[in-house]
Amino acid sequence: MNETEIFERICKGDEKALELLYKKYYRMMTKLVITNSGTEDEARDVYQDALIVFWQKATSGNLVLTSKMSTYIYSICQNLWRKELDRKKRLSNEEKDSAVTLDTETLEREKIIAKCIDQLDGTCKKVLMYYYFEEMSMQDIADKLGFANTDTAKTKKYKCKKKLDDLVKAQYSEKDFLD
Repeated sequence: MNETEIFERICKGDEKALELLYKKYYRMMTKLVITNSGTEDEARDVYQDALIVFWQKATSGNLVLTSKMSTYIYSICQNLWRKELDRKKRLSNEEKDSAVTLDTETLEREKIIAKCIDQLDGTCKKVLMYYYFEEMSMQDIADKLGFANTDTAKTKKYKCKKKLDDLVKAQYSEKDFLD
């Protein structure tokens, strides 16, 4: 079966002709993606997406081929792969940007909070360190610090957190937390 016959059958909605087309050009179309930084799976996905686009245009009756069918599908694959590479590049850049920003912001915040925690009394310092940094439960904190029960530990944590918040607000402005 030649290209013209396959195309005519696809235009009529013949899925067998589409399967034949899929197999006929699989290697050529996937090689495009693989040789341009893609994986076998990505190549298969791009080729399948390209064939869906081709199928929809062909069965709509609006497609007039001015080149070989393989050339047309190849150009669809190229465009889809370019879009995917652009998307990956954008995502990669966003991840790098956000990772750098988060790291420096987090370090600065931690320094500010550590300075303020150091200014608290011994019990408050311990309660906050145990709770936030060692992630101890209220029961463990109550046991370790000799509080009557978990409610006492919760109340103490609340009061110490309030003291810490007041210290941070008194010594630093929002600008210290934002770039």
